[in-house]
Amino acid sequence: MACLDIVHTTTYRYRNKVPLGPHRLMLRPRETRELRLLAHTLSISPMATVTWSHDVAGNSVATAVFDGPTDHLVIESRATVELTAPDWPVFAIAASAAQYPFVYAADEWMDLGALTVPQYSDPDGRLARWVEGFVMARPTDTLTLLKDVSNGVFTQISYQSRDTEGTQSPIETLDRRWGSCRDFAVLLAEAARTLGLGSRIVSGYLSDPEESLLGSAGSGSTHAWVEIFVPGAGWIAFDPTNRSVGSRNLIPLAVARNIAQVTPVAGTFLGTNVDLLSMEVLVRVESASVQDGSLAGPQKRRGHRACLMAPNWEWIAPPELN
Repeated sequence: MACLDIVHTTTYRYRNKVPLGPHRLMLRPRETRELRLLAHTLSISPMATVTWSHDVAGNSVATAVFDGPTDHLVIESRATVELTAPDWPVFAIAASAAQYPFVYAADEWMDLGALTVPQYSDPDGRLARWVEGFVMARPTDTLTLLKDVSNGVFTQISYQSRDTEGTQSPIETLDRRWGSCRDFAVLLAEAARTLGLGSRIVSGYLSDPEESLLGSAGSGSTHAWVEIFVPGAGWIAFDPTNRSVGSRNLIPLAVARNIAQVTPVAGTFLGTNVDLLSMEVLVRVESASVQDGSLAGPQKRRGHRACLMAPNWEWIAPPELN
């Protein structure tokens, strides 16, 4: 079990004061059976009116509305989470789905809907042929097949960090033989859908205290991976960037059919590209565990169940920057 403090700061600076449109924020960690959210706070400068809702996938979405023009925008999310995902997960896959190909139950098929349908064009069958290369036989072990496809992304595509917006299509990634974590995630999700399986893209954080994982910068980073639905086991996390299965190092923020739907911060301003001077994203993921009565982490707090209990934070906007 790990208890983690997460700080995610997004800073925009503008040449002149510009009006801001509504901003859609997906920054509240998504609670699961293996992740407990102990505390979360959201701070925004300049002051904003914030409303919360859940989208169709059950993600927490904050909408920030601003009153007047500004020459900066700072959005800071702070969270404390308890992560209990095992190092070596065992998945209780239903007997009916243990061998691929299998057929989802009627209710599962209906509810998965578009999550089983490829989202990118493959007119020449290039992606389909690539995926078929991992199917050694029919029938074949389902989990082994999915691990092989995920490992195939890792071994055949070189990882390259990319700060520019946008995501490569699966065919572009196969042709270029390189991509970022979001490109890896899109390729794996489309591969699973090509096999007729339900998959969704996940955005979140990668906990990397030893700084040994790809897609990480320092002790933490925003990250993207895939969850594939297998009856009995449910949604299984696959991180093709790091050739891993399970959620041991993964802290989800949001899940969706398309990667564009899980952008942590999305919004507009009235102006041109020249008006935007800079945009910076900083993520820090640090241990917040209690051991032998001593405190580890950036702040001292009262311990509980080997985790630091965060204070009851209130939503506070910081003073405006000079």
